[in-house]
Amino acid sequence: MTALVHTKADLAKARAALPGRVAVVPTMGALHAGHRANFKRAKEVADSVIVTVFVNPLQFRPNEDLDKYPRTLDADLAICEADGVDLVFAPSVAEMYPDGREGLTTVHAGPDGELLEGASRPGFFTGVLTVVSKLFHLTRPDVAMFGEKDFQQLAMVRRMVRDLDMGIEIVAVPTDREGDGLARSSRNVFLSAAERAAALAIPRAIEAAQASPDPLAAAQKVLAAEPGLDVDYVAVRANDLGEAPDRGPARILIAAKAGTTRLIDNAPVKVGDAR
Repeated sequence: MTALVHTKADLAKARAALPGRVAVVPTMGALHAGHRANFKRAKEVADSVIVTVFVNPLQFRPNEDLDKYPRTLDADLAICEADGVDLVFAPSVAEMYPDGREGLTTVHAGPDGELLEGASRPGFFTGVLTVVSKLFHLTRPDVAMFGEKDFQQLAMVRRMVRDLDMGIEIVAVPTDREGDGLARSSRNVFLSAAERAAALAIPRAIEAAQASPDPLAAAQKVLAAEPGLDVDYVAVRANDLGEAPDRGPARILIAAKAGTTRLIDNAPVKVGDAR
C-alpha cells in the first residue's frame, strides 16, 4: 500500500523504514503515462520508490500558469498505488518554504541555465534546481528518475549532482508520446481541438529534423508552415547543451505556444548525416 505524507518529519520516519536501494521520482502531480514510465523504470533499478508531488512556485513567473496548474492529488495517489509506489511526499508550500521565498538561499543554475528555457523564463532553472536539491536532501535517494521530455532540466540536474557531489545516480527515461505523436504533458489538457492540431507541428518538425542532414532548417520549415503555433525557440545543441557539432549526434529542442499553452519537446538528431 502506498503511504502518503505531507510533512518533513513524517517523511523522515517513512523514509527510514524503506528497505534497500531507494529511487525518487520528483513530479508536480497531474500524473499521466509519462510519469508512470518513470515509476516503472524506478522499480527496475531500486527496491523502494518515492514519488514527490509538489507544484513549485519558485519556477513560475508572475504571468505563468501557477494558479491553474492542475492539482489532482487523489487521482495521483491512486496511480501511485496501482504502480506499486511505496511512498508519496506531497508537501504544502509552507512546508517546503517555511520562512517564505524572499531572501531564500537558492541553487544558482550557472550559464547553462540562461539558455533556451532559461532565456525565455528567467530564473526558471534556479527554481527547479533549488526545489530538486531540497527534495534530494529530504528523500535521500540512491537514484532519481527524470524524463527526457524536459531535456534541459535533465542536463541541469545532472550537472548540479556532479558539481555539488550529491552522489545520486540520475536515470533518464525516454519521452512518452500520445497516439498522435504529441509528447505527454500535464498541460495538454488545456489544448482545444484546433490548438492540438497546431501543436502536432512540433512532432512533425522533430521527425523532419531526424531525417535531414540539416535538422535545424528542416524543423524550422515545418514550424513556419503552421500559423496556429507561436514558436518560442527551435535550436540544435550538443547533448551536454554546448554548441551543436558540425557533424554527429546532437539534440533538437523546441518550445512553442498553441493558444495560451506552452509546450516543449526534443529528440536526438544527427548533424550533417541524415538517418
